Amino acid sequence: MVTIQPDDALLVADIQNDFLPGGALGVSEGDKILPALRRYMEKFHAKGNLVVLTKDWHPPKHCSFKPQGGIWPDHCVAGTKGAEHPPSFRPPPSVVTIHKATESDKEAYSAFQGTSLDAQLKKAGIRRLFVAGLATDYCVLNTVRDALSHGYRVCLLLDGIRAVNLRPEDGPRAIDEMVQKGAVPATLDEVAA
Repeated sequence: MVTIQPDDALLVADIQNDFLPGGALGVSEGDKILPALRRYMEKFHAKGNLVVLTKDWHPPKHCSFKPQGGIWPDHCVAGTKGAEHPPSFRPPPSVVTIHKATESDKEAYSAFQGTSLDAQLKKAGIRRLFVAGLATDYCVLNTVRDALSHGYRVCLLLDGIRAVNLRPEDGPRAIDEMVQKGAVPATLDEVAA
């Protein structure tokens, strides 16, 4: 069991319409993690712990888009429906939202890259992050890498992640890397409030 402590925060990456099935860059079965994510948010909110949500918040013509030479279709353009949370995903009102990849010439998979996340976490006295969201092999992986390099302990919520899997092994490889670097894997049944 992993017990939620006062210096823990939940970080949920990129639950946005464009990353869900049917979206511009839909992650297969990305919608299947929403019930678990709602439960995690409820647990953290009920204890008064910080809940952080990240959003890709791209300008039009972002460098990651295919027309600009990137590898992805246009997605999560700031202010569009594709960049918003789906109606079935209702975060608590106290949630902190971090917008990332907001500059047209810079890619940013990690929630720490080019944002105030580290400063906000330190100000709140956070020492451990519980990380979930989309996608395992990109934004979750890079956020966990950076969290560990910034000195945070990390709990990886296995039932709250899904991978893009450009190659079938990408998701499992990303999980292996995060665990090898020190992230502790857990599921909803193992996280106690």
